[in-house]
Amino acid sequence: MIRKSSIFEVYESEGRRRQIYTINLVPGLSVYGERLASQNDVEYREWDASKSKIAASILKGSPNIGIRKDDAVLYLGSASGTTVSHVSDIVGEKGLIFAVDIAPRVMRDLIFLCYKRKNIAPILADANKTGVLKERISSVDVLYQDVAQKNQLEIFLKNIELFLKDDGYALLAVKARSIDVTKKPKQIFREVKEKLEKGMAVADYRELEPFQKDHCMFICRKLKHFRSS
Repeated sequence: MIRKSSIFEVYESEGRRRQIYTINLVPGLSVYGERLASQNDVEYREWDASKSKIAASILKGSPNIGIRKDDAVLYLGSASGTTVSHVSDIVGEKGLIFAVDIAPRVMRDLIFLCYKRKNIAPILADANKTGVLKERISSVDVLYQDVAQKNQLEIFLKNIELFLKDDGYALLAVKARSIDVTKKPKQIFREVKEKLEKGMAVADYRELEPFQKDHCMFICRKLKHFRSS
């Protein structure tokens, strides 16, 4: 039986393992081969934690991902749209996702997704070049970043300063090996947390094993008068 979870617009079921779902914004269509399930004339999409770091953080116990119905979301590192599609389900028809990626190949796949999901605006751009993004993005309620670059924290903070509303949520998926292969992941996560706490309220922190190797998720709130440096 699928039932409402404690997280806005996310559903769950219990069996041999806990499964989470979002209500399908485009009934009848799966995005990445995920299982579709129907109950009481509502269609749900199973959210695969091995393919989505937000799903992994939920299954690791995050009590709130900060994304709600009707929100405007800036998604940095959208790839072909696996997690974007579930965020699309959550924010619904009146919400909007600015989906940014630098790779033309994955952007092509994302554009095909946008033909069916009208609440996604695909943007081919470098998340590090905020001057270009300023011309195409409004202020947002939530910022999510999944960018596997050495300076991923710097990119995150710059975009928060420019685009995230005060008290808005900011989610950062950290890939330790992209920052420094010589350090242990836990050390990198600790260093990132210390830097985030200088200007953000870190509401939650989860390491994502076994779903995502050497990754963690930070869920933060933007404080008033935040500055990236």
